[in-house]
Amino acid sequence: MDAHFDPGDRRLVLIDIENVVGGLVLHERAAGHARCSIEEAVGTRPMDQVVVATCHKGYPHVAWTWPSARRLVRSGQDGADLELLDVLDEEVADHFEHVVLVSGDGIFTDAVTALERSGVRVTIAARRGHLSGRLRLAASEVVYLNGTWEAQERVAI
Repeated sequence: MDAHFDPGDRRLVLIDIENVVGGLVLHERAAGHARCSIEEAVGTRPMDQVVVATCHKGYPHVAWTWPSARRLVRSGQDGADLELLDVLDEEVADHFEHVVLVSGDGIFTDAVTALERSGVRVTIAARRGHLSGRLRLAASEVVYLNGTWEAQERVAI
């Protein structure tokens, strides 16, 4: 282990990519715009663990855009959200002091509240107008993503 390693330098960055693009990720361009917006809002650091969740239809586009991230796939209603919630059950408080959640979905409120109570700082990054009020109140910090792209067509997941 590197003598200069400080666990406080590591963040867990969880990305609900479908929430960022406003629907199914239909092409690499949408995933690329999302990544640029996320980088601008919260950046990434060498010691960050980045996790991106999507459904199976968007996976090929997401995989090319985030080749070094942990990529999770689950289809169906709230599939990406449920994958990220499973990650939050992985003893996150024992390994990270800061979690960045890139999603505005209220489904994460209880998990964020539990992290905050355990001493983990949580930053929410979301699109303006697409952030649950309860989730906003549960987090330490909120940042807004730039970019106004939307999924150009809606496809059932």
